[in-house]
Amino acid sequence: MTDENSGCDSGFGNAAAHKMDQMGFSVIASVLDPQSPGAKDLQKRCSDRLTIIQMDLTKPEDIKRASQIIREKTEEVGLWALVNNAGYCAHFGDAELCLMSTYRNCMEVNFFGTLAITKALLPMLRSSKGRIVTISSPAGDHSFPFLAAYGSSKAALSRVMDTFRHELLPWGVNVSVIQPGSYRTGALDNTAYWENQHKKLLAGLPSELLLEYGEEYICETQNKFFSYGSTASSDFSPVLDSITDAVLSENPKVIYYAGKNTWLLYFIGLYLPHSISDNFFKGIFLRNRCVPRALQKQKNNE
Repeated sequence: MTDENSGCDSGFGNAAAHKMDQMGFSVIASVLDPQSPGAKDLQKRCSDRLTIIQMDLTKPEDIKRASQIIREKTEEVGLWALVNNAGYCAHFGDAELCLMSTYRNCMEVNFFGTLAITKALLPMLRSSKGRIVTISSPAGDHSFPFLAAYGSSKAALSRVMDTFRHELLPWGVNVSVIQPGSYRTGALDNTAYWENQHKKLLAGLPSELLLEYGEEYICETQNKFFSYGSTASSDFSPVLDSITDAVLSENPKVIYYAGKNTWLLYFIGLYLPHSISDNFFKGIFLRNRCVPRALQKQKNNE
């Protein structure tokens, strides 16, 4: 289980590992840092059936070591389920302003890392006719403004998992994707983290592009992210219930929509005309008081 490339240190991964342990499962929980407060708390609250292993999804040697430990731990009973929930996000803002390093990092964790651990554990899952449960994001299915890097990586993730679903069906392996609503996970509350990301962005942007958009516009977009994040739910139960059903149900769903009104988001985005869906998403993401500096000049000259 991985979350924000921090494994079960926090977020969905931490909560899911704890719940599965309470239900009597033997849980192998990956963490980025075994000494993190979340990892220590997890070990304290869970039974001795819980095994914590260190793994960074971006490091092939970590994945190789983790898969070997998992093979040894599950040799007698088999590996029943893999729960993937990597969700690295380092930028909220215009796609043009997003640094190429951010695009690559999102792909490395959310797509390539998740794909690598899935492929590493697939022989065990095929042998047990088990389950693959992957937490993706509605941002991978809809073109949400300001989430280009994150959304693109999640779109790739959802597509490859659905391909696995078709290909692994003859092997008896069920593959499910969970599409959660808005939840307070990972670094959302870490102001210092986002301030550091903001400084990196400003330092990495070409001066001409920074002049076109204006620092005030970029700052307001960042502030909007914090404002939007403050409305996110801290109740993970819809996601945890979806994970549990995907792991235990005789006939798990292909897609789980976990969260209040998530179904409405999909209905508007997939079935209504663009004239309606565009205005809907604009109302969520594009209510900036500030506009890019160059556009403001054009407006003033009209």
